[in-house]
Amino acid sequence: MSALFTPLTLRGVTLPNRVALAPMCQYSAGPDGLPTDWHRVHLGSRAVGGAGLIITEATAVVPEGRISPQDTGLWSDAHVEAWRPITAFIAAQGSVPAVQLAHAGFKASTYRPWAGHRGGVPDTEGGWTPVGPGAEPFLPDYRTPAALDEAGIAAVVEAFATAARRALDAGFAAVEIHAAHGYLLHEFLSPLTNHRTDGYGGDRAGRMRLTLEVARAVRAAVGEAVPVLTRISATDWVDGGWTIEDSVVLAGELAAAGVDLVDTSSGGASAAASIPIGPGYQVPLAARIRRDAGVLTGAVGLIVEPEQAEQIVADGEADLVLLGRELLRDPYWPHRAAAKLTPTPTWPNQYTRAF
Repeated sequence: MSALFTPLTLRGVTLPNRVALAPMCQYSAGPDGLPTDWHRVHLGSRAVGGAGLIITEATAVVPEGRISPQDTGLWSDAHVEAWRPITAFIAAQGSVPAVQLAHAGFKASTYRPWAGHRGGVPDTEGGWTPVGPGAEPFLPDYRTPAALDEAGIAAVVEAFATAARRALDAGFAAVEIHAAHGYLLHEFLSPLTNHRTDGYGGDRAGRMRLTLEVARAVRAAVGEAVPVLTRISATDWVDGGWTIEDSVVLAGELAAAGVDLVDTSSGGASAAASIPIGPGYQVPLAARIRRDAGVLTGAVGLIVEPEQAEQIVADGEADLVLLGRELLRDPYWPHRAAAKLTPTPTWPNQYTRAF
């Protein structure tokens, strides 16, 4: 029996296997944040390819929470209607559709990677003023954010909850809260980016406050049967930044707030981070959180071989393996992995003639 192809039950939802499509921005929505045919084919192909959990790209809970003007959103009923055919197709392939709810904070209003420019998008090109824990930009060529006051923070929490309710209407069976990679919630968590002196800054408890408020609000919005995941950056990889020890504490608090699995990534709060990138380089972070916080975790980052993914789950380092670039290269990786690791082919009936 393959550990990687053992089902995983999270509350009222059972994933058919432990392979997930990691959320990856496609920068292919219109200026209204509506998903397009690109998203239907991109996400649908990975469902046909056999991934048990399909997580959308960072999907903004408010317009100003988009990373770029071409990011998807879920802040209106029009977004609900646009997502429905996509989630229906994913579910029809036996995969579980999930949405990553996000707010880019001071990394918002930036050019998409192939624009030929970098940094902040001006108003004249469809950009906007971002927000953050303070008024310092992430980099000199990024836009200067407006510091959120307590009313603005409360509005962010409500926006996450409202988007979570819309996600269920749109056909998503699970939601993930994006609290990683230097975006808004991570900006509040990290001492590198949060210099506030009020109740949302200062010590670790103050810096965790917004993320935990969002987690509680999302859990209340979706009810008890829907899985809630949270992606975190387990370390900033910078002295004086957020650490794995901080993440163990946060993971325990997230679990108490109703989060079912911690999707364990890293970095993003500082452009000066020195990250020891290599095969499975973030797996030890997921293993540490799983062991010390007693919560389910997902491992992500340069996981490319079926045997590697199998070992991660079999050894108890993580409960879920998320593939990003590898599933961009090969949407059918899960079926190829199953052919290696299990005695039973998993290819769709439409494709069996190839074998």
